[in-house]
Amino acid sequence: MKEITYAQAVCEALDEEMERDPNVLTLGEDVGFIGGNFKTSVGLLDKYGDLRVKDTPISEQGFVGMAVGMAITGLRPVVELMFSDFLLVCADQVINQAAKIRYMSGGQVTVPMVIRTPIGAGRSSAAQHSQSMQALVAHFPGFKVAMPSTAQEAKGLLKTAIRDNNPVLILEHKMEYNKKFMVDDVVEPIPFGKANIVRKGTDITIAATSALVMRAQEAAEELEKEGISIEVIDLRTIVPLDKDTIIDSVKKTGKLIIADDSHDFCGVASGISAEIADDVFYYLDAPIGRVSTPNVPLPFSPSLEFPIIPSKDKIIEKVREMIK
Repeated sequence: MKEITYAQAVCEALDEEMERDPNVLTLGEDVGFIGGNFKTSVGLLDKYGDLRVKDTPISEQGFVGMAVGMAITGLRPVVELMFSDFLLVCADQVINQAAKIRYMSGGQVTVPMVIRTPIGAGRSSAAQHSQSMQALVAHFPGFKVAMPSTAQEAKGLLKTAIRDNNPVLILEHKMEYNKKFMVDDVVEPIPFGKANIVRKGTDITIAATSALVMRAQEAAEELEKEGISIEVIDLRTIVPLDKDTIIDSVKKTGKLIIADDSHDFCGVASGISAEIADDVFYYLDAPIGRVSTPNVPLPFSPSLEFPIIPSKDKIIEKVREMIK
């Protein structure tokens, strides 16, 4: 194994897939000359040239639309959006074109493209650069949605996404990019739709996405000192969603918390709660709990921003409330 950052793991996945398949390319604002806004494509321009590592104008609608055309005609573009907030700028190309073309063509046309974009608050980037937009894309059929929690997951899930013949949205938490993780020397693609139980427990289940998987594990370690045993599930993908792993865990623990960075109302946590409610109702000893972002714009001021971010402390608070 080796120790690398989350950002380096993303870069390695891109490099290995571009080397494996000449039809894979990456494009977006600043992906080439400066190696990406979060340094996830460093060195790729020098290795593969500007036909396969393409810096684009500041026009998400334009270059995402271009990627849709590339995918339809046989290439495998990996698009980087600098912030997930900018999905709204190119929503027509994402939701009305990429997500629907395979269905509308009766399966005659595939759109094997990936959109990578960061989510999450914590860098004081304010209301237009701090959102977590996974619920938006998950709502519309056609896209697969992956949310890697660690460097190992980021590398494996991105490889799977690039090889998929459907459009995939990969959401990378911006607070994870510079963190170091232990990663296998050879990382194989990680199957979509199969959650990972990262910590076993008996008292309560936490099903989490992205950086909240790590925060849930930290909470579990702290609460273990109080005699509370927590099972932590890394959902990995929310489309497709591995309902069975969540349900089997709740049958054992009797309690469930869903943790995700999107807003509480109509967010991923509330959507998953509704999706599995019928299956777990008779096994629950308490209502399903949620840890997510309150329904307010993300503040610029750190003193206002950090109190609303889903955190380890908020998870601990919710666990204690439900255990009581």
